[in-house]
Amino acid sequence: MAQQIERIAIVTGATSGIGEATVRKLIAEGVSVIGNGRNAEKLASLEAELGAKFYGVSGDITQDSVIDALFEAALSRFGKYPDIVIANAGRGLGGSVMDSDIVEFQKILQINVTSTLVLLQKSARLMVASQAGLHPSATADIIIIGSVVGRNISPFSAVYGATKFAVHALAEGLRREIGPKGIRVSLVEPGLLLSGFQDAAGYSEAMVSGFTEKFGPLLIGEDIANTIHFMITQPAHVHISEIMVRPTRQDYP
Repeated sequence: MAQQIERIAIVTGATSGIGEATVRKLIAEGVSVIGNGRNAEKLASLEAELGAKFYGVSGDITQDSVIDALFEAALSRFGKYPDIVIANAGRGLGGSVMDSDIVEFQKILQINVTSTLVLLQKSARLMVASQAGLHPSATADIIIIGSVVGRNISPFSAVYGATKFAVHALAEGLRREIGPKGIRVSLVEPGLLLSGFQDAAGYSEAMVSGFTEKFGPLLIGEDIANTIHFMITQPAHVHISEIMVRPTRQDYP
């Protein structure tokens, strides 16, 4: 990496999709990574495959103790707190405002919004302290995974989109708070992307096939991992605040 000899990253939702692809990309570029997910077996598999630069912390990211454990692991395993935090963990939910399941909506509010806020607060407080006096000789990045439906109302996942509108507001609010302190806060807004996300959101196989037929080829996790890598490797005085990434044929949302 251009600005520092070694960078340390936390990646949530690290066991599949965007998160796993980002872990692999960062490690390939020499970054040490603490990854979180609920699938302890997959984290152990990644540790065995990727070696000493990856360490997994299993657990539910909606638990504050799990978030604390990520930062403690970075310090104990790699000797310092992270200077890259990628807030990727989240869940989808299909359905319109009229027909969405309220209980499920409350669950995704917890993981998509509340746990993201807790992670951002912890990250920002530690980075403000560690970056004091270092900018622009060193870089710190917080990357938040939003969504194209956090900017455009979705006809098939309107209430999920509402959680991403909230996340986008958190990203911009935090950017204004800590950007002047030398910390970059960036938002990535993916469009339609093939991953395990669709199953968790309750999208039918026919719906996903329809997306592929209408908009494909769809994005894959590596496309977003490459975008994140581009953002964090800019010179310290260059801040890419947000990027929306769509499949070329996706016209809306």
